[in-house]
Amino acid sequence: MAVFVALGAFLMTLAGGWTAQRVTDRRHLVLGLAGGLMLGVVGLDLLPEALKAAGDEVFGVPAALLLFVAGFLLAHLVERTLAARQASHGGEEHSHRAPEVGLAAAAAMVGHSAMDGVAIGAAFQVGGGMGVAVALAVVAHDFADGFNTYTITSLYGNARRKALIMLFADAAAPVAGAASTAFVTIPEAVLGGYLGLFGGVLLYLAAAEILPEAHHEHPARSTLLCTVAGALFIWLVVGLAA
Repeated sequence: MAVFVALGAFLMTLAGGWTAQRVTDRRHLVLGLAGGLMLGVVGLDLLPEALKAAGDEVFGVPAALLLFVAGFLLAHLVERTLAARQASHGGEEHSHRAPEVGLAAAAAMVGHSAMDGVAIGAAFQVGGGMGVAVALAVVAHDFADGFNTYTITSLYGNARRKALIMLFADAAAPVAGAASTAFVTIPEAVLGGYLGLFGGVLLYLAAAEILPEAHHEHPARSTLLCTVAGALFIWLVVGLAA
């Protein structure tokens, strides 16, 4: 049952990626929406779950928040390192984005989707009602996952083929994650720490890359409205799933 339900997440992820690639003539609106979706996912979904799951404090600070900051700094360090390496090999000054960063970020999205599948499987082990509730929440926000995976991969200059490969990997990940629960159980504290770390990475990409790019050539009010709409959409999804 868990794997069957995860197929819904598979289709929803593909729908999100398809939407992202079909509206390339409104790229600034796509990026504005993606930034809002990512902000909403981090602030309204990942961090609250991480704080509940990770629990323990380290020197007066919740472990999930320390890992959140670590994820933000890690993303910044990786991007700066790859950009400097690209520049030293003759990369254009205005084309400072390293494609590897986009692929790494998309890979992190795939990992997150796999964890969504694990959550579905674990919830069905607890009970059918719990499984359905978690599945609805996962399927609803996997549209945003697919949208963001395709957008991030493309933003960093990767070919459309690579963006589609990462999109399909992201779509298949919940199915694989749900199937894995028949063999593996992830400790709650480990899952909480992962969510905190991933949230920091995602916030860096949204704040330092996607939103500035969205407003670079088209600082329009419509772009800002798309960002707000993206965050409100995630709030709606979280509220309906609660």
